[in-house]
Amino acid sequence: MENKKSLSFPLMVIVIILGVTLYKQFDFENLKFEKPALAILYIIVFLASLYFLVKKPKKSSEK
Repeated sequence: MENKKSLSFPLMVIVIILGVTLYKQFDFENLKFEKPALAILYIIVFLASLYFLVKKPKKSSEK
């Protein structure tokens, strides 16, 4: 049997909010962020959330 993991709703909300925030803070004329230190933090949390959202759970051994 296959156990399909559904996507986590809270992680999807976090990823969407961080993606929109990063998009709004990026200045496309100068190709820079308005607040670079905060943007680095947003990018790290965005990537970590994407990783946990997409990663496949390990199969547990049945005894």
